Amino acid sequence: PKLLYRLLGSESYRDRIPWERVHWFIGDERFVAASDPLNNMTIAREIFLNVSAPPANIHPIPTATEGLDTSAAAYARELQSFYGAMRLDPARPLFDLVLMGAGPDGHTASLFPGYPALDENERWVVGVPKANVAPFVPRVTLTLPVLASCREMLFQMAGPEKRAILTRLLNGENLPAVRARSNGETVWLVDDAALPEGFGGGR
Repeated sequence: PKLLYRLLGSESYRDRIPWERVHWFIGDERFVAASDPLNNMTIAREIFLNVSAPPANIHPIPTATEGLDTSAAAYARELQSFYGAMRLDPARPLFDLVLMGAGPDGHTASLFPGYPALDENERWVVGVPKANVAPFVPRVTLTLPVLASCREMLFQMAGPEKRAILTRLLNGENLPAVRARSNGETVWLVDDAALPEGFGGGR
C-alpha cells in the first residue's frame, strides 16, 4: 500500500480529503515499538498521515504494553468507544472503508490459515503470538467480524508475485482472504501483472 499512501500524501490528492472528518485505524500491527521500521502505522504516519491528519484522528494499535492480550484489549476498547457500543450492529458499520491485501499464504490482516484467530467471533481484536510469514514477529489483529463491519472492503493486489496466491483465491480455496468480506460491498483492485494466466480471456 505504500504507493497509495504516497498518492494520499501528494498535493494532488491532499486537498480532496476532509482530513478533520476522517479517522484512521489499522487492521493489524506488528508487536514492535512505534520507532521500529516494521511498525505499520509508523510507515503510514511517515508517508502521509503526519503531514495532513490531525493527531487525534490517528488511532494506532498500542504496542508499548506488557503483552499481546493487553494491547488487543486496549484497542478493542478504543474501537468500542469510537463506535459507541460493545456489540456491532449490521445496520451501522464501524468503518466506511477497510483496505486489505493478501499475503503469499492467503492471509489478510494478521489472520493466517489455520490459526485460531481466524474463527474468533466474540472478540474485536486478538493477539497472534507468531506470524506465518516473515517478519516472524507477534501481531495484533482485528477479527473477521470487525473487519466486515464496513460499507466497503477494498483489496489491492499488484505485481507478478501476487499471481500464485490470487489464482488460489479465485479458485475459491478456503483461505483468510477469501473469508474476509464486507457486510456491504467488497471490491478487488488487481493489476495485469497479478492476474492469473488466461484469466477472463485477457492472456
